[in-house]
Amino acid sequence: MSIRNPEIECMPREQIVAMQNERLVAQVKRCYENVECFRKRMDEAGLTPDDVHGVEDLSKLPFSYKSDLRDYYPFGLFATPMSEIVRVHASSGTTGKRIVVGYTKNDLAMWADCVARMMEAVGLDERDIVQVSYGYGLFTGGLGAHGGTEALGATVIPMSSGNTSLQIQTMVDFGATALCCTPSYALYLGEEIERLGLKDQLKLKAGIFGAEPWSEDMRLQIQEKLGLKAYDIYGLSEILGPGVACECECQAGMHVWEDHFIPEIIDPDTCEVLPEGESGELVFTTITKEGFPLIRYRTRDICSLNYEKCACGRTHVRMRKPSGRSDDMLIIRGVNVFPSQIEEVLLRVSGGDITPNYQIVVDRVNNTDTFDVNVEMSETLFADDIRSIEAVEKRITSGLRDMLGISAKVHLVNPKTIARSEGKAKRVIDNRKY
Repeated sequence: MSIRNPEIECMPREQIVAMQNERLVAQVKRCYENVECFRKRMDEAGLTPDDVHGVEDLSKLPFSYKSDLRDYYPFGLFATPMSEIVRVHASSGTTGKRIVVGYTKNDLAMWADCVARMMEAVGLDERDIVQVSYGYGLFTGGLGAHGGTEALGATVIPMSSGNTSLQIQTMVDFGATALCCTPSYALYLGEEIERLGLKDQLKLKAGIFGAEPWSEDMRLQIQEKLGLKAYDIYGLSEILGPGVACECECQAGMHVWEDHFIPEIIDPDTCEVLPEGESGELVFTTITKEGFPLIRYRTRDICSLNYEKCACGRTHVRMRKPSGRSDDMLIIRGVNVFPSQIEEVLLRVSGGDITPNYQIVVDRVNNTDTFDVNVEMSETLFADDIRSIEAVEKRITSGLRDMLGISAKVHLVNPKTIARSEGKAKRVIDNRKY
């Protein structure tokens, strides 16, 4: 069985835009009539739904923000009555209020279709056995991947996260051919499988990894440890969950399903829309969601868009892997620092001496920022002499200084001493008081 729809996925650009025009006009009207926050912002801007005729008018519309979800907690941004909402998901929030999203029956069907397309794009079909090791429950990852697997017609193993020994046993015993989880957990599974000597018993061919940033070097390590091809996906609960965008077998960027989502790139400071190919903040508009639609939602992810037709034949725009987040960016001694830059250096200079497990600790002492990077040694380096350890520390310190333009104190710590995560890895500890 194939769920690929070439009429949609390979549609000429002018037809994609025509479809978006029609759906955007209907969505703006829907939001104006049913979402108080959006209607107020439209009124303040002197706009009515009649002022929007298509994608060319998108830049006139007001932005949506993550703070809106907290200000209108829990259901104030829903565009349908609760009697039509068949599922809610939520993610934890730093202010104590969770980000709550809702789905109608049609929304869930659309979501499953997007994830199924994603799985087919990486070469999966109804013959595959997919182990879903994203967390189930209020987090969108587990149930999102689960629904897409079923829509594809493949067999789903609903493992959820945690219980690593059972994860590995099930993977081997059930003959899983695909794995869905966070990249940091995939790497952890790979370490354990390597330790147990079970790699030759795996049948994995594809890994679908997302929910946190990861580098190309980390991709290569995962592929080597698990013996699969690792694919990047993009999704966020506010827009849908997993399945908003994904790599195809060409791995030349992540296809955004433009029949459901309109992406833009803006300058995060001026909010002006940037030309094609330029890097800036990613903004999404949902044009088919019923329960929880969003217009011009600022994701804070930094990337660029490529509208050229992909070698796979798909014409839907491709987004580059986000290089960081405008709200996750650390400013240390006046320098902009993204955690992804640090990971890139660590994995590039590793040489087998360190593991991919690290933690960034920032503090402020006597009005000066301190910048420490704790990196876990490999078992081999741990068994070596102090001169070898010092040499690796110097190599990492030099690499970070070249990349960032500022110095960090690098500390090589003993193996297995940095806490592993079965969900999203916590890489940054910022103890500064503002």
